[in-house]
Amino acid sequence: MKTKMKVGIMQPYLFPYIGYWQLIGAVDKFVLLDDVNYIMRGYINRNSILVNGRPYRFTIPVKKASQERLIMDTQLSFTLEEKKKFLSTIRHAYKKAYHYGAVMPLIEEIIGNPEQDLTKFIRFSIEKIMGYLQIETELSVSSQMIKNNGLAGADRIIEICRRLGADEYVNPCGGRKLYSRESFIKNDMELYFLDTCSEKIIYDQGKEGFEPNMSIIDILFWNSVERIKGFLQEYKLSVK
Repeated sequence: MKTKMKVGIMQPYLFPYIGYWQLIGAVDKFVLLDDVNYIMRGYINRNSILVNGRPYRFTIPVKKASQERLIMDTQLSFTLEEKKKFLSTIRHAYKKAYHYGAVMPLIEEIIGNPEQDLTKFIRFSIEKIMGYLQIETELSVSSQMIKNNGLAGADRIIEICRRLGADEYVNPCGGRKLYSRESFIKNDMELYFLDTCSEKIIYDQGKEGFEPNMSIIDILFWNSVERIKGFLQEYKLSVK
């Protein structure tokens, strides 16, 4: 019996939330959608960690950020001094975390990457964290694919899935208003939505209470690889 080919597609995010990693782990092939417009004040180059027990929003600087420019054409302006400052913030925030010794070198390697291309910098970070978490999903970049680049929206997603030989497309729950199951069925594919079981992803953050929706950075520092691999399974797939 033929194994179903599952595909997931998302814009490249730096140090994203747990749901992003669940999506990567839930599919056979994951595509970084970088031939679409950059989103100002989105999560492509920013996220949240805990500093002194409180949420802190970090942003990795890019050159002339504009929603008129594609992600693939966006460059970083992340200087050595800014990288040192960012790493100093991470060290201060997580020096007492349970897995600081294992995770800090990983974060240093990612931030130390001299690449200035935003997509390549984020892809490097995702690949490194996938390796750490033992995720074996095949990773690719949409701008490097041969396809009909004149398509947009759901048609673009279906085109990418078709090129990859997908039987199933898995999308984060936020896409319910964007995609129609019927349009995928017409192209011999099933559409699924991934809902994170957030109530099952609670862990010690070195403080009273729990702050949800943090960057994967927070999860990495406070949890073992085995526990995070368990978190990656805490989701539900549905067709509606």
